[in-house]
Amino acid sequence: MELNLSRVDYLQVGVTSQKTTKLFPGAVGKTQRIVVGDQDGLLQCLQMKKGDAQVIFKAVSPKGITRVELGGPVGGARERVFLSTGSEIKGFTKKGKNFLSFDTNLSEPIQSMFVEGADLFTCGNYVYNHYKDCKDTNYFLSADKISDVLCLPMEKNDDITPVLACQDRVLRVLQDAELLYEVEVPGPPVVLQLYGKEADHGYGGICYNEENRLKVPFPICYGEEGNEILYGTSDGRVGLVQIGRFAPSHRWELPNEKRNGGVLSLDNFDITADGVLDLIVGRDDGLVEIYSYDEAEEPVQRFNHTLSESVTSVQGGCVATPGYDEIVCTTYAGWVLGLTSEQQTKGMGPSEVVITAAASSKIGSLKQELDNLQVKVSTEREKYQQSAGSKTAISAVPGFNTNDKFVLNREDASYTLSLELQLPIDNVLLQSDVPIDLLDVEKNSAVVSYSACNPEEGNYLLATYRCQANTTRLELKIRSIEGQYGTLQAYVTPRVQPKTCQVKQYNIKPLSLHQRTHVFDDNRPLNTVKLTGQFSLAEMHSWVSFCLPELPERTPPGETVTFHFMSTFLDTLLECVYSKGEAVFRSDNISTISILKDVLTKEATKKKIRLDISYDINDESIAYTLNLIHPRLEYQLLLAKKVQLIDALKELQVHEEDLTFMSPEYRQILEEADALQAEFKRQPCHLERLYGMITDLYIDKFKFKGVNVKGKVPALLEVLDNYDLQTLVEFFNTSA
Repeated sequence: MELNLSRVDYLQVGVTSQKTTKLFPGAVGKTQRIVVGDQDGLLQCLQMKKGDAQVIFKAVSPKGITRVELGGPVGGARERVFLSTGSEIKGFTKKGKNFLSFDTNLSEPIQSMFVEGADLFTCGNYVYNHYKDCKDTNYFLSADKISDVLCLPMEKNDDITPVLACQDRVLRVLQDAELLYEVEVPGPPVVLQLYGKEADHGYGGICYNEENRLKVPFPICYGEEGNEILYGTSDGRVGLVQIGRFAPSHRWELPNEKRNGGVLSLDNFDITADGVLDLIVGRDDGLVEIYSYDEAEEPVQRFNHTLSESVTSVQGGCVATPGYDEIVCTTYAGWVLGLTSEQQTKGMGPSEVVITAAASSKIGSLKQELDNLQVKVSTEREKYQQSAGSKTAISAVPGFNTNDKFVLNREDASYTLSLELQLPIDNVLLQSDVPIDLLDVEKNSAVVSYSACNPEEGNYLLATYRCQANTTRLELKIRSIEGQYGTLQAYVTPRVQPKTCQVKQYNIKPLSLHQRTHVFDDNRPLNTVKLTGQFSLAEMHSWVSFCLPELPERTPPGETVTFHFMSTFLDTLLECVYSKGEAVFRSDNISTISILKDVLTKEATKKKIRLDISYDINDESIAYTLNLIHPRLEYQLLLAKKVQLIDALKELQVHEEDLTFMSPEYRQILEEADALQAEFKRQPCHLERLYGMITDLYIDKFKFKGVNVKGKVPALLEVLDNYDLQTLVEFFNTSA
């Protein structure tokens, strides 16, 4: 069955956060109301009538709305609206009556929440609280930042089982105030959704009755046991995990092979009307996807649609026209729109288009509204020009929100920098005081120009991206060099008068291409560095956080802290174990150990703390690391060789009609010429990076032995130009 959905725009509200749009329950064959909250603190309940969004009720909060949830009796219809604003929870009936104003008095604002019956679950950045009838019941301090929270349905589970999505790639399953166990997931989880949960929509979707082919409701379902949870990660993966009583079970995972954006929203709804709930995914690059399930209960993509802004909420239901299902989406800039199954375009033909009286009236009112707005804008512009000319006037700088993310991608060992505004972007200037590479992004239509810069003055990069007229989101890819650290700054200028600019700063860390993992292989040949001195646990944690990404700002609880990392470029491992006065670091890459030792020593010197350093170098780790580099280096050398041959082969192709005399290898290069050149262009400095890593490995090996071998680097480069793994290993072993 082919799935055809058409976009329909409903209205625009203020800038929205994640999960701030919900659909009220609705009976079969009738439309549902939309409730949406924005960062201006405005909550609106809307219903579509004859194509217009009519406001049922509004509520205003002094602070921005961070979450909107629907609640009701356990197992019953969810017809009450709960919103979080600052540290306060407010509740409204479906008619707009404010029945709850509950100030939690938490020290940090509420970022996520979940409502189940009389139980309220709230989370700040690190603190989880459980309230029963607005009375504080349980409390939990997370080791890392919390992104989302939900609770397993109580009608299916006897115990109250909250689940926290945390930035350290872990789902934390709680029982009361205790940690039951942790579930490792492949990326930092951003959003959670109960699998099969349809109570928010009032009925379990619609399906076909086999006897008379009529759409009828099927019952609310939570999966077989009500303990299956969908999660979406910041690096674009989606998975399903079953939360058992004593251990989790991973059901399936959707890899992000196409390198789409991070997942911001999830929902379940039977948009295909086949009696089985479909999976709806909204991403931060504007992509909306619909997946159906095959016979093995694995998701298969059925539909996708790309919007120009990140999708903060997706909900399946029936909103505009009775009998026509749709996906309601809310974007960061506040657009509320639908992807509807109702046909929006009429068939082409010789007959004249007939405009109804209602449509004509609507067109007239829109024209009148547009004229009024133009008059108002010109009047306000004149007022501003007059006030700007006076000597006592104070220029007001227009403020704007910027939704920015700086995320490490495991697939290509690069960082994705995304900048999103509610206003169109005019230009973005990038400035860096460390060497970085800008990689090509297919989705990026901006024109980039580079300016000359002097590294001696602390400028290694000056690049300007000029955007097209209606661009509100810009995505860039950046690759850093480990061992060189500093700051990347983005100057964002929107198309607004008077001209204004916001500066965003991003730290490039010494070991910037490492990501958190929860697995460590002790059987690898490991190098060890041990630091002892008069430092506290908090001081050492701040130093390690300065060196490595994805670490919590707060010092984790306990006397000893352990973190594991994996290099996204080489798959080497790093273990950090530290406590008050002692820190031990182990890695199979000697360069990682060398960078850590140098940076930590420098940080301790700033604090005037003396460090005693001891190390144990395993010579076998050199050959092991070179073997990890080998397939990447061999592939890049072969790719560079093929690209060099393309021009000569194409010239030969012009002069020769019959190419059968060519070897199959050369014919294949001609067939794949465009793909090879595109890949080489995407990774312009990949080969140089690998050469640099091998050179650093060579220097670091002998540095720990007290020998300076920088004078022998030219000889090493000669070996690399005629690359052979065994010869390279022998060079490392024989040089001194």
